[in-house]
Amino acid sequence: MNTLPALRLGTRASALATTQSGHVADLVRERLGREVELVEVSTEGDRSAAPLASLGGTGVFVSALRDALLDGRVDFAVHSLKDLPTTPAEGIALAAIPPREDPRDVVVARDGLTLGELPVGSRLGTGSPRRVSQLAALGLGLELQGIRGNVDTRIRKVREGEVDAIVLARAGLARLGRLDEATEVLDPLQMLPAPGQGALAVECRSDDTDLVAALAQLDDVATRAAVTAERAVLATLEAGCSAPLGALAEVVEGEDGEELWLRAVALSEDGGLSVRMSATGPVADAAALGTRLASEMLDEGAADLMEAPVRKQHA
Repeated sequence: MNTLPALRLGTRASALATTQSGHVADLVRERLGREVELVEVSTEGDRSAAPLASLGGTGVFVSALRDALLDGRVDFAVHSLKDLPTTPAEGIALAAIPPREDPRDVVVARDGLTLGELPVGSRLGTGSPRRVSQLAALGLGLELQGIRGNVDTRIRKVREGEVDAIVLARAGLARLGRLDEATEVLDPLQMLPAPGQGALAVECRSDDTDLVAALAQLDDVATRAAVTAERAVLATLEAGCSAPLGALAEVVEGEDGEELWLRAVALSEDGGLSVRMSATGPVADAAALGTRLASEMLDEGAADLMEAPVRKQHA
């Protein structure tokens, strides 16, 4: 009989966050034989309706959970990996990245429409500069409106006619069991996802070595390699480029076995200019692959994108 105390799992309170945390809790129960209780933690990003950029970016969803870890209120925490800052946090270990959901974006539009079927002038809601830039680059003549809120709030804006369509991460709809509300899944050729999109991050205190080792059993090697490459692109470009960025890495079968295929794009805010590149490399060298690709993008002018008025494309 297991007499160990239940592990306290820190989570944001939204339906998506608690669903994601519940998924990890089930993995812990199944694979580690430990009971888990969810502890809801309120974050600055949840309490404010302001645009994320004005709050300091996606890290606003992470810091409160990390504080709860460090002060002992919770034993481990689950984040959407795309919310994690690329700089490691002192005292925190990224113990596991479970298998990733489909990382692509989806459209939820009125009348079952796809992106290409929306009439010119249709109102499309998204709070993501990455999505705004890539949508603008498609030249569809859509009116892009900034929105925030949880998945239910955003979908309701479509149902009530406040906007004609929204773009969301497919992973969120899948985890909430609402994929049937998507009217189109966007090809990465149209819309590269955010680095780490669709993946979950499981963190605990780095000095809790037993728990670090136990949670490592939840780690998925291919997912960790892919998101490591994507986040290396993000980290390298963050140092020299504030432009919107999309990146996607996949483990594919190469001539000599498995390798990573990495694609990335950095765009001007209006989508008028972009640097788009790809590279392949060994799965074991994921971070180096991402750093190399991002460095090549900077060499090709990615750092100048925010000021550039004309379109420039690199295959």
